[in-house]
Amino acid sequence: MNSTERRALAGLASLYVFRMLGLFMVLPVLSLYGADYQGSTPALLGLALGAYGLSQALLQIPLGVLSDRWGRKPVIFVGLLVFAFGSVVAALTDSVYGLIAGRILQGAGAIAAATMALAADLTRDENRGKAMAVIGASIGVAFVLAVVLGPLVAGFGGLSAIFWLTALLALLGILLVWRLVPNPPVAERRGPQRGDFSRLLAQGDVWRLVCGVFFLHLLLTMMFVPLPLLLVDQLHLPSDQHWKLYGPLMLGAFIFMVPLMRMAEKRHKVPAAMRLALLGLIFGGVALMPQVHGAWVIVCLGVFFLAFNLLEALLPAQLTRVAPAECRGAATGLYATLQFLGAFAGGSLGGVVYGSGGAGTVATLALGVLVLWSLAWWQMRGTRVPLASV
Repeated sequence: MNSTERRALAGLASLYVFRMLGLFMVLPVLSLYGADYQGSTPALLGLALGAYGLSQALLQIPLGVLSDRWGRKPVIFVGLLVFAFGSVVAALTDSVYGLIAGRILQGAGAIAAATMALAADLTRDENRGKAMAVIGASIGVAFVLAVVLGPLVAGFGGLSAIFWLTALLALLGILLVWRLVPNPPVAERRGPQRGDFSRLLAQGDVWRLVCGVFFLHLLLTMMFVPLPLLLVDQLHLPSDQHWKLYGPLMLGAFIFMVPLMRMAEKRHKVPAAMRLALLGLIFGGVALMPQVHGAWVIVCLGVFFLAFNLLEALLPAQLTRVAPAECRGAATGLYATLQFLGAFAGGSLGGVVYGSGGAGTVATLALGVLVLWSLAWWQMRGTRVPLASV
C-alpha cells in the first residue's frame, strides 16, 4: 500500500472502532442495568438492545446510494452528528421507552455503507481485499474493546456513562475523518445505474454474504440478552467483573483469528474458512444450555467469539470483490442493512423468548437459526459469478 492508502485505512479503521463501540458496549450490560429503568421488561430490554439495528437497517441503502451521488464524507459527517444526538438522548433518560428512542436515533446515523464504500474508493484493486480485511478486523477489535469496556464503564456510571462516552467518540470520529482521511476521486461518485443494481442483485454470492452477516449479528445480539445474567447466576461473577472474563476470551479469540484469516487468504481457502467459522458459532448456543456449567461455558464462548471475529473480518472483504464497482456504495448499503436488521431481530427475538422460556429456549432458537443459515448458504451456492478468492 502507498502512503495515501495507509493513511485512509488508518483513519477509517479507527472510525469503525469508535463507531461500533456504540453498538457493542451495551451488549454485555444492558440486560443487567436496564432492569432499573422505568417500565422495563425482558421483551422491552431486548427491543432496546436491537432497536439500533432497525433504523440502521432502514437507512443503510438510502444513505449508501446517497453517498454514491453526493459524496461519502458529507453523509458520514451528518450520520455521526445524528448518532451523537441519539447517544445524548439515551444518556439522559430514565425510562425504557426513552432508551429505545435514543437507540433508534443512534441507528439513524447509518454510515456503515458510506464508510465501507469510501475505503474501497481510496484503495487500488490489488489492495482492496487487504483494506476490507483490516476494516472487518477493526470491527472485531471494537467488539473486543467493547465487551471489556462496557462492564467497566457501566460499573462506574451505569448505562448513561456508556452513552456519554459514545457521543464523545462520535464527535471525535468527525474530526478524524476531516483531518486524516483523503477525499475520494470524483469519478467514483457517478452513482449506480439500473443495470448495475440488476447485476448486483443477480449474484448469488452477494446474497450469501449479506444473509451471512444478517444471521451473524442476529445470533450475537440474541445471545447477549441472557448471557450477562447467566454469568452472574451460573459462574457467580458480579456484573462489574465481567470484563475479567470477556477480556482474556476476546484477546485470545482475536490472536487466533489473525493467523487463521491470513492462512485462508494465502491458500485461497476463504469460503472454506467461512464454513468452518459457521460451525464454530454452534458453541454460542451450547454455552446458553442449562446442562452446560463452569469451565465449559468459558470454552464454548471462546470458540464462538473466535468464529464471530473471523466471519466479521472475511465477509465484507469478499463482498467488495463480487460487487460491481459502479454501485459499491449500494452493495455495502445492502450488506449493512442486513447486518443491522440481524441485530434488531436478534435483540427483539431474544428478549421475547428469554422472557417466556428462559436461556434454554434462547439456546434452542440460536441452534435453529444456525441450521437455517446453513441451508440458505447451501441453496445460494449456484451463482453466475463465483465467490472471489483472495
